[in-house]
Amino acid sequence: MGTPLLTQEQELHILLKTNEALFMETLFKQYYVLLCRTAVRFTKDTEAAEDLVQEVFCKIWQNREVLEVSTSYKAYLVRSVTNQALNYLEKQKRLVLAEDTTPFESTLSANTTMELLEGTEMEGRIQQALNELPPQCRLIFEMSRFEELTYKEIAETLQLSPKTVENQMGKALRILREHLLLLFITSCF
Repeated sequence: MGTPLLTQEQELHILLKTNEALFMETLFKQYYVLLCRTAVRFTKDTEAAEDLVQEVFCKIWQNREVLEVSTSYKAYLVRSVTNQALNYLEKQKRLVLAEDTTPFESTLSANTTMELLEGTEMEGRIQQALNELPPQCRLIFEMSRFEELTYKEIAETLQLSPKTVENQMGKALRILREHLLLLFITSCF
């Protein structure tokens, strides 16, 4: 019989203990693109997203000697980037509130401006519907839909049962459907 094959997670764990530089390189190569996509979904800014992902990798490097990952590395990294992005958005919100901002002035044609306004309005309505979800429900929904994590990965990351994740997703979808339907009906009249 041959040597049993190690899973990707086991290989990463061994590298963390034996070759930290190779561990970081492997982690970076495997997850950088996914983490940037995750951060962009929150920030809507590629440069900011790349900076946030870089910060997460820097923190992992700084804490590599005490790093303990109880879930998968993918789930751990996605969660870390999500937290970093949410903190970034919170800071941005505070900055916007502190500044006296002037309205955005556009020099686009009337048709393009209307299309832009309609798209922005719809995005605003969707964001409003998301904001009205209970915090845990929203987090689970975003992890599932935006970060493309499975219910099992979400459950491991948040230390919940898969059934709880499933119930929260059902609740989120029901609330979003009702909220968006209500917004659609009121906008028609």
